[in-house]
Amino acid sequence: METLRDLLHRENSDAPLDLAALELASIEFPNLDPGPFIDILDSYAAEIDARIRMEYDAIERLQVFHEFFFREQGFAGNQTDYYNPRNSCINEVIASRLGIPISLAVVYLSIAERLELPVSGVGLPGHFLVRYDDDDFHTFIDVFNNGQFLDEEQCFDLARQVSGMDFSASPGILDAVSNQQIVIRMLNNLRSIYLRSKSYKKAASILDLLLEASPSDADSYVLRGAVNVELRKYQAAKSDFEQYLALAPDARDRSRVEEQIAAIDRYLHRLA
Repeated sequence: METLRDLLHRENSDAPLDLAALELASIEFPNLDPGPFIDILDSYAAEIDARIRMEYDAIERLQVFHEFFFREQGFAGNQTDYYNPRNSCINEVIASRLGIPISLAVVYLSIAERLELPVSGVGLPGHFLVRYDDDDFHTFIDVFNNGQFLDEEQCFDLARQVSGMDFSASPGILDAVSNQQIVIRMLNNLRSIYLRSKSYKKAASILDLLLEASPSDADSYVLRGAVNVELRKYQAAKSDFEQYLALAPDARDRSRVEEQIAAIDRYLHRLA
């Protein structure tokens, strides 16, 4: 996971997003070889590039891209099995043509980068978009909904629909996000999915990576502590709980965490 870790450790890293996302998918697919999927992305970009003429304007270029990506290849949002962890794995998204907003966006961005299109990701609350910016044309693209073009007001409406909150006074939510922010959001999605499905070993791997990115994140420590208890890694759990309390001394659940530490101590003492 060298590429993924480089992105997590350095916000200005130029590590390729597609390779980092494929390395992340190896938590779900341990024997994953990224090479064939990188080749597919290369072939998609080459096919689209062959159809784009020099005189095309921005809208015409995007129309060619979208005709290939959404209509011919059939990339679409997975409406029926949204929380399946495979939807967050770029190899599976490429293979099945189905995904969630952020994973579809990563595939889209990876192809667009090869085509040198001026695109970036937008971490809208509850949804993920792509934005296109050049001197002549600006739009937001909803890759989960067949590449629909959105203006700023429609983006705020979408954020309101999915979150129940009004963000119209927070235009910063439409700013471009870094590749580091994208992979962290993907990690957080998988963390929630694995915890919900009680896939504790995979959840632990995700939390390890999140703590590499944010070593002072108290919440990740307490979550990893709870996961380590489920995995019967009691000494590691105790260490995580203690680090949580060190980082969040005024935590509302302090007494409960202290009781958990004491219970672990009693258990370890009996084993000694």
